[in-house]
Amino acid sequence: MAVGRPILGFLGLFLTAGALLLMFLTLLGGANNHRPLNEIYFLQAHTANIPGAPTESRWTFWSICRVNVHGHSVCGSSHPAFPLDPPSKHNFHTKTNVPHAFIGTNHYYLMTRFMFAFMLIGLFFAVLSLFIGLLALCTRIGSFVSSFLGLIALTFQTITTALMTAAYVEGRDKFNRNGQKAHLGVKAFAFMWTATVCLFLASLLYCIGGTIRKDTGYSGREQRRRGFFGPRRSGSTRDYADGADGAGRKETSV
Repeated sequence: MAVGRPILGFLGLFLTAGALLLMFLTLLGGANNHRPLNEIYFLQAHTANIPGAPTESRWTFWSICRVNVHGHSVCGSSHPAFPLDPPSKHNFHTKTNVPHAFIGTNHYYLMTRFMFAFMLIGLFFAVLSLFIGLLALCTRIGSFVSSFLGLIALTFQTITTALMTAAYVEGRDKFNRNGQKAHLGVKAFAFMWTATVCLFLASLLYCIGGTIRKDTGYSGREQRRRGFFGPRRSGSTRDYADGADGAGRKETSV
């Protein structure tokens, strides 16, 4: 059974590393105009009839980006925790032709702002789980600590993904109902949900690895003496019993 712990630890490390890669790609989407970061976004909407807005707008963690002829994002200055709030000064700073559901509410602003904070917390604990996971290859305590840290990362990653889904799915629907065609960013959603599953599986594998004990077993000599249904008496025990029976018979004859 002890052989299984390194295998489970390695799988946990692999899944944690994969989750971190997907989380970082999503976090950095829109941070610059180079591939693959200029292809990762949460929401794209047709905003040509909104004053001062590009023809097609894409929301990321860092800014609103326009779309070039190749279908890639072209982003300007970056601001961390960029919200989905079309009528505010953070986005278009106008209410003209903005869906009415966005006006007079902080619902979408708060959800998308908190996303960024929860994302950073989840990344922090996922990185800790990755490094402590190196100990999970050979120790039970390393497996349990990695599992615990992975569960914390999973909690914040799940919250982030749920907020992202709620905010941007609702936002897409509001734009579509206002006659402004909108759709979700497939890569960002796929990356975030896949990272959530990877963190769950990694935490589970670490935990299972921690429950595995070394097989103390029996020595080879003792194992040969075990019967099919239980241990046999050793030869020395039988010899002692035969000697005792013989001595008893001699005393009886005298």
